Amino acid sequence: MSYTLFLLLISLSKSSLLRSEPDVRSSILLALEKATVFMESQYQDINLDAVLGFHILQGYLEGILEKWSSEHQSLAQRAQVESLVRKLSSVIEKATHFLAQNDPKYFKEFEPILGPDFWVFPRLWNQTDSLLAYSAFGGTKCLTEEISDLCLTYLLGTGKESGKSCIVTSTCRNIMTKLGCSDYSLSHQLFYFMFADLKGCSDHLFLRAQYYKNIFCASMMKINLEIETNGFQFSSRDLFMENIMFCGMSGFSDFYKLRWLEAILTWQKANEGCFGKPSKDFEHTSGGTDQKHLLRRIKRREKLFADGCSSHNTAVAVGTLGGFLYYYC
Repeated sequence: MSYTLFLLLISLSKSSLLRSEPDVRSSILLALEKATVFMESQYQDINLDAVLGFHILQGYLEGILEKWSSEHQSLAQRAQVESLVRKLSSVIEKATHFLAQNDPKYFKEFEPILGPDFWVFPRLWNQTDSLLAYSAFGGTKCLTEEISDLCLTYLLGTGKESGKSCIVTSTCRNIMTKLGCSDYSLSHQLFYFMFADLKGCSDHLFLRAQYYKNIFCASMMKINLEIETNGFQFSSRDLFMENIMFCGMSGFSDFYKLRWLEAILTWQKANEGCFGKPSKDFEHTSGGTDQKHLLRRIKRREKLFADGCSSHNTAVAVGTLGGFLYYYC
């Protein structure tokens, strides 16, 4: 191949990629609009996870509008994003009101993360290093959800030592730095360090925050690649998206693979706009094993709807798709 032809092919490849980016954004925006319609129809019943997922999405969209303010972008897409932000602001306010009534104790403990300035999104990007991933994973139950919540409330200042934030107990320190954890235990370890960053906690443990994030996200990438190899089994999809959401928010851009985005978009229920159980055929095609696995690891405040929609599944989906949109903008 001549050097001139090589340069021509590179040029064509780049121009093809650029032409595809508006289509990528349009596909994501369409999915997010459908998901917002679902939230509008269920705002009285969704749980804190769902409110948080849509709140993170709102933050991503506002960040996109800031990035677009000094650049020439599609006026139609900008108008779409502005309209979506307005809708989200209204429905999140209503959902938050009902959440405070339906689950007051849990709401009070995590109310700070629903504040307008809590979430900060990446401006610089990193890549995972596969050499840092665990060679083998230990138990999936390194920590319970109750302990995870407790450690997070200590950071937020809403736990037993109410009013004093950034508390790091020896139990939390040991659990959140334990190596070899997998699945939701691993993602919650990362979430803990994300919270510490966002709260500005200065305990000496957090001087090594990036060290742990590098290890956790390298291992979470390994898990996601295995989930992909296994054909994106339904019982793994929620974890798959949560890994993308948290590591993407931590600045690891290699989680935003277009082929993963394409897969996630196919998981949305076309009529309802939510994410959850694929179809009635699932019971017959996948058998009971996947369903039992799903129920074993389901969040204790999860809200499942009669149509197969899942609050947690939808929350991580919109948070993940918001990250994809933010990255590809």
